[in-house]
Amino acid sequence: MAFTIFQIGVIFVFVFVVLRFKNPKFRIRSGSFHNDTFQIGRDKASPYFNLTLETQFGVKNTNFGHFKYEMCNVTFAYRGTVVGFVSINRARARARSTRKFDAMVVLKTESDLPNTSELSDDISSGKVPLTSSSELNGKIQFMKLIKKKKSAQMNCTMNLDIHTRTLQDILCK
Repeated sequence: MAFTIFQIGVIFVFVFVVLRFKNPKFRIRSGSFHNDTFQIGRDKASPYFNLTLETQFGVKNTNFGHFKYEMCNVTFAYRGTVVGFVSINRARARARSTRKFDAMVVLKTESDLPNTSELSDDISSGKVPLTSSSELNGKIQFMKLIKKKKSAQMNCTMNLDIHTRTLQDILCK
């Protein structure tokens, strides 16, 4: 009888600890740019930026099964206006690990910005605020028997530092 109670206890621990699936975390880890063009118009009426940003993303999987995710798009915005996006290919994050990968994104402002004086001030200060968002959908597989659909949301804010040519103050929810 003691052995049966012990086995039931082991099963409960297994179910409540190992089979408790959590949503993975999808984040921007770092970013830098080399090929950049920043310009402020002579009368500050037409500022813009155009740059290629080398970013590193990370998918942190804290589950005991691997997370196989589908292709998705990451959107970058400046004060609510989309300035670039990058496609993330489908892949797999191993169990209890972080999958890191690099991607290149072209950030470019168009002439239809609602408030160009804010962009001019941001470029003059050396820090351009950006946001990024995405949803990474996929399945967590445990021992090829149990499959559970999960998704990872990414909502990050960051500053593009013109002087150091890096992403700084990256804060993801």
